[in-house]
Amino acid sequence: MPDPSTYRPAVGSIPEDPGVYKFRDPAGRVIYVGKAKSLRQRLNSYFADVWGLHPRTRQMVTTAASVEWTVVGTEVEALQLEYNWIKEFDPRFNVRYRDDKSYPSLAVTLNEEFPRLQVMRGPKRKGVRYFGPYAHAWAIRETLDTLTRVFPARTCSTGVFKRASQIGRPCLLGYIGKCAAPCVGRVSPDEHREIVDDFCDFMGGRTDQIVRRLEREMAEAAEQMEYEKAARLRDDLGALRRALEKQAVVLGDGTDADVVAFAQDELEAAVQVFHVRGGRVRGQRGWIIDKVEDVTTGQLVEQFLLQVYGGVDEQTGVGEAGDSVPREVLVPELPDDAEVYAELLSELRGSRVSLRVPQRGDKRSLMETVERNAKESFARHRVKRASDLTARSLALSEIQEALDLPEAPLRIECIDVSHVQGTNVVASMVVFEDGLAKKADYRRFSVAQGTDDTAAMAEVVRRRFARHLKDEQDRRDEQGVAAEEGRPRRFAYPPNLLVVDGGAPQVAAASRSLAELGIVDVAVCGLAKRMEEVWLPDDPDPVILPRTSEALYLLQRVRDEAHRFAITYHRQRRSTTMLVSLLDDVPGLGETRRKALMKQFGSLKRLRAATVEELTAVPGIGRRTAEAVLVAVAEPAATAAAAADPEPDVESAPGPPRPRRRSPSPPRRPVRWPRWAGCGRRPGPGPGHDRGRPQRPRRPAARRPTLGRRCRHRGRPARRRRRHRAVRGREEQRRAGAGGPRLLRGRQPAAGSAHAHGGARCPR
Repeated sequence: MPDPSTYRPAVGSIPEDPGVYKFRDPAGRVIYVGKAKSLRQRLNSYFADVWGLHPRTRQMVTTAASVEWTVVGTEVEALQLEYNWIKEFDPRFNVRYRDDKSYPSLAVTLNEEFPRLQVMRGPKRKGVRYFGPYAHAWAIRETLDTLTRVFPARTCSTGVFKRASQIGRPCLLGYIGKCAAPCVGRVSPDEHREIVDDFCDFMGGRTDQIVRRLEREMAEAAEQMEYEKAARLRDDLGALRRALEKQAVVLGDGTDADVVAFAQDELEAAVQVFHVRGGRVRGQRGWIIDKVEDVTTGQLVEQFLLQVYGGVDEQTGVGEAGDSVPREVLVPELPDDAEVYAELLSELRGSRVSLRVPQRGDKRSLMETVERNAKESFARHRVKRASDLTARSLALSEIQEALDLPEAPLRIECIDVSHVQGTNVVASMVVFEDGLAKKADYRRFSVAQGTDDTAAMAEVVRRRFARHLKDEQDRRDEQGVAAEEGRPRRFAYPPNLLVVDGGAPQVAAASRSLAELGIVDVAVCGLAKRMEEVWLPDDPDPVILPRTSEALYLLQRVRDEAHRFAITYHRQRRSTTMLVSLLDDVPGLGETRRKALMKQFGSLKRLRAATVEELTAVPGIGRRTAEAVLVAVAEPAATAAAAADPEPDVESAPGPPRPRRRSPSPPRRPVRWPRWAGCGRRPGPGPGHDRGRPQRPRRPAARRPTLGRRCRHRGRPARRRRRHRAVRGREEQRRAGAGGPRLLRGRQPAAGSAHAHGGARCPR
């Protein structure tokens, strides 16, 4: 652990100007970013009395190895630079706003050609405007069902939209008037975006303008005697008013405001925000904050204003939280630099923004309501945090005890190899820190082709830790981290435990790779499927963890996540290789020429049948390229024959053409005529046909029964029996004219020679 006195700046070297500072750890990673009116006063406070600091602040100072600062002109510039650095470096010791993802929001995908209205959960995406969150998803769907009568915007998924475009017929919503049907071209992209903009204006609080516009359009339609249009607008107005009635007025002056409240303890804090637009609550949102130092409510307000309103999306004009900056922000306590933050918000909004604490009236009552919501949300989070933290701590402790590790494996890495019979061999590496997935550190590897899993595992482990050694050496030489970037290389941090997906062979391969690199401080184990056995190097027997242990659950989650990540990458590679063409390897033939060839000939079969002259007629194809194309698309049999039978020398005298060789045909098997051969009908699965198996006649043809005999068709109409006799008569005439028995219709015998009546063997 570094000593803060070793990197403390010299006395008098720190300026007294406002600016932004950042602490770095021994690996060069930025771990904390802060701003100050006076850099000298703020930085000296970190080194004056280290043991008198807040425990987390003391941990940050003792973890850091260097400190840097940047002087700015004004405090507003310092705020903007601090926000940009926090967003860029994601320092671990800064206050982090973890989004409360338990509530759904109404999202408008403004980044698409035809924006879509939908219910969305999870983290916020760029180019999407959010309204809410709401307490229940059904509340959003009910609101959409009401408002799509007035704003018929698209609500279908991408697949439904594409299918409707292909078949040229809209979905049900297009027929009942709740969608403008942009999929079939009823409206243009600009017209559909106007509908979406009106919807966003209504949800954003500008309801009076839309209501007045609809009333004006209804009156104009009535004056022009367009009564159907006027009736439709009247129904739309009724739908809007019903939607407005469901939202109670909380601020009588109809103002736009965000009401912020906090609930906190020594480690964390919960933030709740009510978004009020036009005097009505349009949405609610919450965050959970990790307190890395002993901060006051005013400092929490500073962080909230900086991280929630600090950036505005250029496309939508919407803040990072998904909401535009309102005219008024109501907070429980003003920060020290309230005027500076108000100036920053005013710049972001483009007009004046007031930042104040409500004292009485409707705004004070609403603040108390938001505080109650913050306390309830924080209570739910503490219960969940206690259970999660306990389970993860127990799992790490059990792994440490079961594998006899010197310390709990706070960083676990797992490697998995995926392939199909040695093709498209890939590997994945996932990282878990403190029992939670850290997806920013996930990595993927492309491995040389081969079916040896152990060799692939050894190669991936060797590559991963060779990069770690290289990054470590670069860091020691002060070349591993660029000064302007502030981030270490990808493999700079070794794991406490390396898990491989497999049994003893995979574990042995990983151990050999580590030994070759001289790495001895990384523990290795393997988790085998089926019996869920944990294998250790040089241990003939596996470690069996209890089926209900938290350690096994954690290892399974790590292994399954690595398997999922590897399978996903393997499928991507496989789908790419399935599109390989025979023309891809032709030298001098690029994508444009390949498309020209396929456009000219249409198929590979026609391309094979083409001549060199026909190929050279395609623009851009020369004679040498045409010959290479014909060689590439030639059938394997023709290519092999050409290689085995080379052309004769030009100087030799031409001889007579050699006859074409034919491969000897196999000897013909004797034909076994079935007993039903004379009927002209195939046998069925019924009784009396020996299941359709052809059999040789059992007695000579002269002693066979005639067609006049009754078969199993006795009782059928007489015309069928007459038809049998007529067929027999014609065939006897043909046979007599030909001089005796003969085969008819190629392989079918004469009717009298192999027809078997007199029992239940004829299908007729």
